[in-house]
Amino acid sequence: MDAALQWLRLIGDGVLHALAQPYYYIAVFVIGFLYMRGTWVERRLFSVRLHVWPILLARTVGAGLVVGIVLSGISVLIGASLTAEAAIWLWGTAGVLALLRLRYLCFAYAAGVLSLLQWVNGFVHLENGTGWIGDRAASLAAIDMPAVLLLVALLHGAEALLVKRQGSKFATPMFMEGKRGKLIGAYQLQGYWAVPLLLLVPTGADGGALNWTPLLPLLSGEHASSVGWSFTALPMVIGFTEWTRSQLPENKARLASKSLLWYSLAVAVAALLAAWLPSLLPLAALVALVLHELLIWSSAKRESEGTPLFVHDQRGLMVLGIVPGTPAAQMGLQSGEILHKVNGVRVRTKEELYEALHRNSAFCKLEVLNREGEQRFVQRSRYAGEHHQLGVILAPDDRADYYVEPAPGSFIGMLWRSRATKHREAAYGGGSLAAREQAAGLALPAASEAPAESLPESSMGEGSTTDEVLSVSVEVDPPTPLRRSKR
Repeated sequence: MDAALQWLRLIGDGVLHALAQPYYYIAVFVIGFLYMRGTWVERRLFSVRLHVWPILLARTVGAGLVVGIVLSGISVLIGASLTAEAAIWLWGTAGVLALLRLRYLCFAYAAGVLSLLQWVNGFVHLENGTGWIGDRAASLAAIDMPAVLLLVALLHGAEALLVKRQGSKFATPMFMEGKRGKLIGAYQLQGYWAVPLLLLVPTGADGGALNWTPLLPLLSGEHASSVGWSFTALPMVIGFTEWTRSQLPENKARLASKSLLWYSLAVAVAALLAAWLPSLLPLAALVALVLHELLIWSSAKRESEGTPLFVHDQRGLMVLGIVPGTPAAQMGLQSGEILHKVNGVRVRTKEELYEALHRNSAFCKLEVLNREGEQRFVQRSRYAGEHHQLGVILAPDDRADYYVEPAPGSFIGMLWRSRATKHREAAYGGGSLAAREQAAGLALPAASEAPAESLPESSMGEGSTTDEVLSVSVEVDPPTPLRRSKR
């Protein structure tokens, strides 16, 4: 009973330590900023908001807390221990790498780099020196790098499950340039989770004693019960950014989840081998770094070799996305479907779509080819005073003025480009909502051409989409500024 109370006290101290640290709040703030920035871009481009950023943030914060509790329990059972200095090393290294490229804001890269530095330090023995360099080298040498790599593996395993469960909910449609210079539809999937962890910290003989032999001390030949233990808080950030032009967002999320799960298993095995045989530490570091880059390369290769999915063809108009809460959402339309006929009329262009919608001022009947190419019918009444958008984002056509060009970037570059995007209104010939909707294909050609009770428009137009594209697992690459399409 006394031992249980002592462990509860230690856990309580660890929770208070977590609440006192600024890192978790910084992570939540950055994640909220990224989501808010994405919804702001959606509104600027499509004149509507496809996602509500506070809901996205609440969803990721809740999921991150659950993952943190589960991983904290697993880390205690296996004996993964870190010090406060190790946490500073991880966050500092990740921050420096993010200045080079934002997708390096991932603890897989930070752990891999630190493992290699610790291995090199074993040959030069800088910790034997004096001064600031000697102190930092001694601090680096004291980090339990196999435990850090194992935590990275566990985090990527949790990320794989989160991507499979929530990944498609973060999908945003966008326009990008294809291989032959023609604009095509695509999707960006990005999600971030702040994960607060409680980890064991050796404190000497005055802390709580373990009643079991954890895995990592057992592999390294240490006796965990001979020292005292306490808890420290280590907030971590996991996340992913993927783009796809050849697959549906749900399929892309499942594929990314599977790849991340295999990656986590490989890093976990390498970390356990490094704990058992310290000479294998550089190999484990290379596994974490190289396999992570291989995930990115293989994903990009599949997309470059795949056939673009979100393009119009002779069957009709390809649906790229659906605006929540609109008539299109109520009729059950989905991305990847094709509008074949509207009110009995074949449609191949947006003008034909507008004309077909005008044929019946009180009713809208759509003949749709679903994702499997099978025919289905959806219909809905149209009411006076109803919102003027049907709520369908169509794939781009040759008249689209702007697109997103995926490009790697740094944190400074992201901030700079976010300022540059403020000038996008000029592309719509004016700053008014009506002018932007007309240019984007949101509104009917003219208000006088439609009956008062008609339900105009369907496509959500010629625009670009949100910001970061390319890569896997906290690969955050901002977009270049929106560009005019080649004509």
